[in-house]
Amino acid sequence: IFMVLSLLSIVYGALRCNILAIRIKYDDYDVRVKPAAYLCIFLWRSFEIATRVTVLVLFGSVVRIWVFLVVLLNFLGFCFYPWVLFWLSKSPFPENIEKELSRVGTTIVLCLLTFLYAGINMFCWSAVHVELSDPDLISKSQNWYRMTVYYIVRLMENAFLLLMWYIYRTDFYLYVCAPMLVLQLLIGYCMGIFFMLVFYQFCHPCKKLFSSSITEAL
Repeated sequence: IFMVLSLLSIVYGALRCNILAIRIKYDDYDVRVKPAAYLCIFLWRSFEIATRVTVLVLFGSVVRIWVFLVVLLNFLGFCFYPWVLFWLSKSPFPENIEKELSRVGTTIVLCLLTFLYAGINMFCWSAVHVELSDPDLISKSQNWYRMTVYYIVRLMENAFLLLMWYIYRTDFYLYVCAPMLVLQLLIGYCMGIFFMLVFYQFCHPCKKLFSSSITEAL
């Protein structure tokens, strides 16, 4: 019961962040989110987060040390990714975050922001993407390429972790139909991707402002 309540609260938070991100990106327009959009986001985030957490738990139950390496690589990769993009852009260091902050204080704030960004992306696609070279510190453009790469890599990673769990599973899972569980989790993650595609293709409140639809981008 507590796990279900925790999942629902996290999914609700992800849903609210999605809506907030849309309103921030398109603050010049009157954004009206329809019930179908709420439903798609809820199903998208539910399948995505639930399957991701389950995969990590299963993998960690059989190879407890390696799961820390997987989590650490994910966290560090997403944490340094905005800084790498910022370094490649050769933009000046952000100074307009808060006038009262010194350069050290600004650096600490940016590090905390990237920590939060990395923590979210370990489990689901972030609704707001950090861009340190932008004055608002977030990217307001819709990048289909990043999203496609993210979900392809994440699906492959989940499949690999499930394969390792299947190979090294213990007698604790003797009465569990392992192939069926693996198939259900992979289908569950694909269902999350499916509802994400439905949302961006049909239910996004600002889909008319996209330069290209997600099907054209794919």
